[in-house]
Amino acid sequence: MARNIASVLCGYGVTMIVQIILPFVLAAIMFSLGLGLRFADFWRIATQPKAFAVGAFNQMVIVPLVAFCIAMVFALPAELALGVMILAACPGGILSNSACRYAEGNVPLSISLTAVISLVATVTLPILVGLSAPLFLDEKAPTINVTALGAQVFGLTAMPVTLGMLLARNAPQLVAVVSPWISRLAFALFLLLILAALISNWDAFSSNFWTLGPALIAMNATLLLIGVVSGTLAGLRPRDITTVAIESGTQNGSLGIAVGTLVLSTNSALPDTTIPAVVYSITAWFLTMPFVLWRRGVGARAATAT
Repeated sequence: MARNIASVLCGYGVTMIVQIILPFVLAAIMFSLGLGLRFADFWRIATQPKAFAVGAFNQMVIVPLVAFCIAMVFALPAELALGVMILAACPGGILSNSACRYAEGNVPLSISLTAVISLVATVTLPILVGLSAPLFLDEKAPTINVTALGAQVFGLTAMPVTLGMLLARNAPQLVAVVSPWISRLAFALFLLLILAALISNWDAFSSNFWTLGPALIAMNATLLLIGVVSGTLAGLRPRDITTVAIESGTQNGSLGIAVGTLVLSTNSALPDTTIPAVVYSITAWFLTMPFVLWRRGVGARAATAT
């Protein structure tokens, strides 16, 4: 009897996370992102087209290719491999902008990349997921309505961002006061979401961490390196190289969790497709923070030299 009650409560808790908390957290994060964007950010790409093109190409093409190779090399289980591809299809987010700012990168470029790729992802993410699911899950792959998934992603990302931008445009004084608090709230909710996801998926997380953790660290390291190399080969300035690398190597983990849930829902726990995004939200900073400190030093030396 007690076990049945515990099972019901656990199921209710997971349902609450999936149906209420997760969408709210993601919407709050994207709304917070929108508060920091301006409509001019979408047009800034005209003033620095080369840097934007390199960053956009990396995010839309290189990141999924690297993720696919990582999934193959580390022989990840099917659902985890699909989760890695979902994560790779996600754009950057608030954390990438913050990391770029602290690394003394080109923050306007970072914001422009985040803004544009977040909108483009409402189309590219469902397509990539629709192609990846049958590739990894074979006959077990769920039928994915790309149009419906795109509409859901749009509602969870583009709409809150747009509302945040409209509020920032029409009530700048109010936004100047509330934006820092909303950003802190969004970050705190994100941490709670990661904790809830870890608790509900603890068995799958603990049994796969030593496989998935190194795979995601390897993916992060590869993408940061590719970001630096591609920016250098393109002749970008050090600040732009820093931004391209961070945007290439940092994905929106909260969106990855949400999409992983939409693609492969379950009544007993968050699906395994969400685990890569959960683990990545932790492991990404193992290398990203040292990278940020390194590039901050590079930026300081470049400023001194000029």
